[in-house]
Amino acid sequence: MAEKRDYYEVLGVNKGATDAEIKKAYRVVAKKYHPDTNPGNAEAEEKFKEAAEAYAVLSDPDKRAKYDQYGHAAFDQSAGGGFGGFDFADMGDIFGDIFGDMFGGGSRQRQSNGPIKGANIKTTVRVTFEEAVFGTQEELELPLKDECDVCKGTGSQPGHQPETCGKCAGKGQVVYTQQSLFGMARTVSTCPDCGGSGKIIKYKCSNCAGSGFVKSKKKIQVAVPAGIDNGQSIRIRAKGEPGINGGERGDLLVTVLVDRHPTFQRQEYDIYSTEPISFTQAALGGKVSVNTIDGPYELEIKPGTQTDTKVKLKGKGVPTLRNKNVRGDHYVTLVVQVPDKLTEEQKNILNQYANTTGVNARSSKDSAGSFSFGDHKKKKGFKKM
Repeated sequence: MAEKRDYYEVLGVNKGATDAEIKKAYRVVAKKYHPDTNPGNAEAEEKFKEAAEAYAVLSDPDKRAKYDQYGHAAFDQSAGGGFGGFDFADMGDIFGDIFGDMFGGGSRQRQSNGPIKGANIKTTVRVTFEEAVFGTQEELELPLKDECDVCKGTGSQPGHQPETCGKCAGKGQVVYTQQSLFGMARTVSTCPDCGGSGKIIKYKCSNCAGSGFVKSKKKIQVAVPAGIDNGQSIRIRAKGEPGINGGERGDLLVTVLVDRHPTFQRQEYDIYSTEPISFTQAALGGKVSVNTIDGPYELEIKPGTQTDTKVKLKGKGVPTLRNKNVRGDHYVTLVVQVPDKLTEEQKNILNQYANTTGVNARSSKDSAGSFSFGDHKKKKGFKKM
């Protein structure tokens, strides 16, 4: 028989390694040589068993102390068990601790019939653009479960009580043990008889069919906060499904759908819009009334304003969710409108303007608002586009 390798060498750690370092080293080696990732590889299988044996000793303070003092002699083969005197069936708990459900390892049994919070309920509410900006109150009518008045939530007919499940002894889970290639493996499953509740109802309540709950329509007030955006959700505590075994109710999650606005567009907490201005306003400047979410706003236009000029109205955007007194900005893009119809008097005025700028005006019989450019292109200050 080949001589056993040192357990510390097997895991690749030194003798002063901490428990965390040993656990981490074993995880690496076990994943590398696990039979599921090395099918049909006998050498990998042996190394996997060797690593499991090493970890089973070094992860146990008492066994590690004996090994450090006496070496492999501390675990005489004649002592029985899987590997040198310790029971490999315990490795199910080790796999569960190291890998969870990876590779089908067992896990420690836990109680599943304790208090469990109820499931959350999801719904939607639709609001206008303005309501999303400034906030609003909405009323929803939803079918919600409540404790049955007849059985008081037990699910049993009055005069009867649920009985403890005989299959799982009220634990809600059953443990199956079977022999595997690496020893005894344990699997934990929800009890098929009681469905994990730990109780059996023989005489079901006629009012709730044994569920312990009945549905009824309830009106719920939803406070939509100022500044909420399309697709964001509001959580209303304890308005979801009832809990199990005394657990608290779940929550109601309301997703807000915001209608589009015909004028405004929103990006985070800023609002964007366009505002048409006349050729005269753009050239001479002046005041123009623009629309904001707060209503009309008088904006000062600078002389010579070009089309697509963007103006920021500070603090005229959407309130932030954290502080409704802090708001984003409103960006207005000014678009110069060119008239498509002119009177004869207007044409004459524009022709006079064109002559003063070196533009050869066409005959007034030409199309309204049309101008021809002649030798002015050669004049200083004009670039060919």
